[in-house]
Amino acid sequence: MSTLLPLEDYMATLPKATLFGAFYFTDMNGRPVQLHAVYGTEHPWQLPGGTTESGERPWETAVRETEEETGLVVPGPPRLLAAVFGLPGAAWPLATAGFVFDGGRLTDEQIADLRLAPEEHDEVRTLPLEEWQALMPERDYARLAALADARRTGRAAYIGAWDWDTAPNDDTTTGVEEVPR
Repeated sequence: MSTLLPLEDYMATLPKATLFGAFYFTDMNGRPVQLHAVYGTEHPWQLPGGTTESGERPWETAVRETEEETGLVVPGPPRLLAAVFGLPGAAWPLATAGFVFDGGRLTDEQIADLRLAPEEHDEVRTLPLEEWQALMPERDYARLAALADARRTGRAAYIGAWDWDTAPNDDTTTGVEEVPR
């Protein structure tokens, strides 16, 4: 005797999630490039990218959002640096899964030519990795450091505890793991 639910009923039992795509850029000296958010203080410095739209894949999202936020067009091909996952929480009721791709190294001229979307970001900053630590919540910095390491080693990172109800300055769990190849 089968106890299978009809597809519609089964789908209603599944967790809901949003997807995102983003890029990790550095300058020619390997210093991370980030954007300062104007709409919140929880995650003040961000990678270019955003939430996927209907019918869009995370790589397409990263390309579209980066162009919208900075004017920069990234041609590809995709090179994954990290997969990021967060459980839902009070501030956001959906799980979050995202993919951070290697955007490459930008010249000083490319960085100077970035055109920010003022409703989202008000500053571009390029700093040595260790100088970002004082400007970011611990888990944001841990993700940034994991991205730098993933580019250096060629091994993608899995950031599996980017949960919404984890305090931004909670340094007890970064959720950063190396994905073996």
